[in-house]
Amino acid sequence: MLNYIFKISGDVMCAAACLLPLVLVLAFGPWTIRKLKEIKAGQPLREAHGNVHAPDHANKVGTPTMGGVLLIGALLTYSLLFLPLNDPRVQCVLLVTVVTAFLGFLDDYAKVKKHNSDGVNGWFKIALQTAAAAFCAVYLYLVDTSSCNVMVPFYGWINTGWLFIPLAILTIIATSNAVNLTDGLDGLASGCMLPAALFMGLISSHPCLWTENLSYFSMALMGVCAGFLWYNCHPAKVFMGDTGSLALGGALGTLAVCSGMEFFLIIVAGVFVAEAASVVLQVMWFKITRRVYGEGRRFFRMAPLHHHFEKGGMSETQVCVRFWLVSWFLFTLSLILFLAIFP
Repeated sequence: MLNYIFKISGDVMCAAACLLPLVLVLAFGPWTIRKLKEIKAGQPLREAHGNVHAPDHANKVGTPTMGGVLLIGALLTYSLLFLPLNDPRVQCVLLVTVVTAFLGFLDDYAKVKKHNSDGVNGWFKIALQTAAAAFCAVYLYLVDTSSCNVMVPFYGWINTGWLFIPLAILTIIATSNAVNLTDGLDGLASGCMLPAALFMGLISSHPCLWTENLSYFSMALMGVCAGFLWYNCHPAKVFMGDTGSLALGGALGTLAVCSGMEFFLIIVAGVFVAEAASVVLQVMWFKITRRVYGEGRRFFRMAPLHHHFEKGGMSETQVCVRFWLVSWFLFTLSLILFLAIFP
């Protein structure tokens, strides 16, 4: 294990994978923010399941959104310059990233144009995500049978056969939307993405996976998130919007699918999982109690989960830092579990 970690740290290509996108985001950040202000791409006030954002979020209205174009632009620039585009796994990661970024852009544009939180139709979003995820799942199943091998914590590899296809579709769609739901506080989504991307970068270089190209993409993903966090930390100068969050989540989910890490993703991306689960539970509980008691009741003070803690008295910065710490703890736990199988 230590040998291949030292190999990664000394690999010039892997270092460039993180540094080049980082530099691109830092360099073009001010220009992008200025252009977004010029076109008046300001953040509208959102509503979440009947609750308006906490009062101190009113000052976020008008902050430039759609900053995801900067993230995805830097990520694609690196990928097109340095990654082998004939690799089926690289093709799938890039396809999902581009499609979900385009979908997020449409959603952001609709919100900015209407000056409210209503974007594109929800069913259209799910349909387009499903189409991209299904194409990649079937493509990998047909051209690379090793993709059906999924690693299970405490056990090892299992061959899922044709079940790989629905598992892959579910993983990509769920991760894309989970990151999107997490993107509600300054720096929260990008900060929690760092350990998840680093984990994918480390394990993808392990000899048991033979997915070195995915390692470079993962490190590039980490680089763009670190660069964006420079401008997105509280108080944020720009938001990534759905353009960034849907694409980053789609990329992370596809990385997990291509490397057989679907179950490990549940652990290392535990904050994203908890955020998505809180929304599902909130909606289900509201509907159930409305049917039973005649009026809907809330399980959390507010969903997604980060707003629950805000409503409980935590400041935005406290929630973000604590969620980041949990993410790094889950990164450590995931790496330990991985090493327990492949020392």
